[in-house]
Amino acid sequence: MFPSQPASPPRYDAALPPAGRFAPSPSGDLHLGNLRTALAAWGFARATGRKFILRVEDLDRVKVGAAERNVADLAELGLDWDGPVDYQAPRIPQFLGEVRRLTDAGLTYECYCTRKEIHAAASAPHGIPGAYPGTCRDLSEQARERRRQERPPAIRLRADVHEFSVHDYFAGEYTGAVDDMVLVRNDRTPAYNLAVVVDDAHQGIDQVVRGDDLLPSAPRQAYLAGLLGYRAPEYVHVPLVLGPTGARLAKRDGAVTLDELHALGYTTRDVLLWLGQSLGVSRTLNTTADLLRDWNPGAWNTDPATFTQWPEKRA
Repeated sequence: MFPSQPASPPRYDAALPPAGRFAPSPSGDLHLGNLRTALAAWGFARATGRKFILRVEDLDRVKVGAAERNVADLAELGLDWDGPVDYQAPRIPQFLGEVRRLTDAGLTYECYCTRKEIHAAASAPHGIPGAYPGTCRDLSEQARERRRQERPPAIRLRADVHEFSVHDYFAGEYTGAVDDMVLVRNDRTPAYNLAVVVDDAHQGIDQVVRGDDLLPSAPRQAYLAGLLGYRAPEYVHVPLVLGPTGARLAKRDGAVTLDELHALGYTTRDVLLWLGQSLGVSRTLNTTADLLRDWNPGAWNTDPATFTQWPEKRA
């Protein structure tokens, strides 16, 4: 199924206790959609006897103080996790080491394309929207040397398939596109798809619960996991929270964070009640522990929830 794999891969350690995780990027405060996904991920982990890891994915787009506020909001909601909060950035050398293994096996190549060039190529007839068309895949060494003078390269995977299938708890069998994804950006920062696969494998994450906007990335990540000698996790992609316009919930939709809702007079319990109702949980959630009573995610809503601005709560 896979092309030549890296030698002596540090395979998934079956002795690690199985775990789930929530992995926010500290680019801003968590909104109701993020909190809803975190609650679902915590519930799946606790209900199935898994550890629950809180991992801050801080490789880029870090806003000062956001990570601390994210952690505080999750704790205020009533979530707990095993061990200290984990931060991704200190593992950059490990991620780059995994890319070297792939490179030694002939499974990467340098890419010099700009975003504009990639967009133009993907928009051409027969192009796959959003997928890299392989422009730099088979450049001659002379062409590579010439492009190196223009800009530093990113490192891409040399994929051997165009699509891959995974199983998702809610979506069932899902087949998605696999392209020559970026592994290391041209500023030498490991890319999300690489870091998340490596971290999940090395932390015993065998269950990934996240928003269903990330479902299309699951086949890419499962394929990459196989190349690296890792076992892909179980996937659970929960429906998103949408704003009043039908787009994914965002700050522009009004008071959407815990602090903003508190300022309108709403308590954390009010927020928890809304989260439970939006998921379609049969039991009223007064605490997070209530989510685990009568646990039946198969009966949850499979359509997106819609948030409309809450009015100021009168005393």
